[in-house]
Amino acid sequence: MTYNAVLCGCGAMAKGWLRALQETPDMRDAVTIVGLVDLDPATARSLATEFNLSNVVVGTDLNVVLAETKPDILFDVVIPAARHSVVKTALSHGCHVLSEKPMATSMDEAEDLRRAASSAGRIHAIVQNRRFISGIRRMRRLVESGAIGTVTGIHCDFFLGPHFGGFREKMDNVLLLDMAIHTFDAARFVSAKSPLSVYCLETNPAGSWYAHGAAANAIFRLSDDVVFTYRGSWCAEGERTSWESAWRIVGSKGMLTWDGEDSFKAATAGTEQGLLHGFTPINVPMPEHEAETHGHASVIAGFLNAIRTGREPETVSHDNIKSLAMVLAAIESARSGQPVDIAA
Repeated sequence: MTYNAVLCGCGAMAKGWLRALQETPDMRDAVTIVGLVDLDPATARSLATEFNLSNVVVGTDLNVVLAETKPDILFDVVIPAARHSVVKTALSHGCHVLSEKPMATSMDEAEDLRRAASSAGRIHAIVQNRRFISGIRRMRRLVESGAIGTVTGIHCDFFLGPHFGGFREKMDNVLLLDMAIHTFDAARFVSAKSPLSVYCLETNPAGSWYAHGAAANAIFRLSDDVVFTYRGSWCAEGERTSWESAWRIVGSKGMLTWDGEDSFKAATAGTEQGLLHGFTPINVPMPEHEAETHGHASVIAGFLNAIRTGREPETVSHDNIKSLAMVLAAIESARSGQPVDIAA
């Protein structure tokens, strides 16, 4: 089956989406971009030229472009503040929608989009591309195997100092809203647990080049008495962590660590006598399905397969809303100074 698609939001992030489509043979044959929408038509035309998108309709009004092209799919790559309007419009035109994260800027908006997708009978999914990488899939597989026993704690560190410029440096709650959701979503995926509550301290450290909230420390209570802690900063110069965070997963029988790049270590209890029993290294298996480890390409492929088969994609909005709820509850806790229950 082949699908026509409109891409809305033609900035730098759109290039990753188009590269994934064009560099993956099955998707290159299955999806035709028929329209580009951006507030700046010159940006859209430049994107069309760069990716050799001929015969595309370029416009600034999404309603007009959708009415003219009548696509099957909308790829939503707009800034978070515009997401609710863009997704509602696309669903009203009968499109399936794949959106950038976060799903929305509030739980009210997210619930509205979830209802709209259900009413329209269309798939609305979110690009949580960071869960579609080898490291996350390897951690999930080891946890599922039971090799380290019952998970009791997940602990993640994220410390980088990127100088983006643009909208991120003007955002409120920039780390929590724009980046931490990747780690929150991955922790939920790896553990297969649901978020229940959070206490969060958010700061904008001395020397920060962001307007607000470049650092955060959060403690989440997950189902089955699992604790998830997150320590992060986007204005941390010096020796950095991976973009995927540095992970430690504690189980009843052992531990797993991952540096977010190439280094995995896993071990169960050893047999030494005395105060500390040492450890016995164990293997961290490779992902079960290599096709699920290609980031954007894997998300888009899963989305297209869901349209073809009627099966829900892994990041369907009514599930991904739980990851958004973690972010928004952390922000609420940071503002109030109190723990916040999570209901999603």
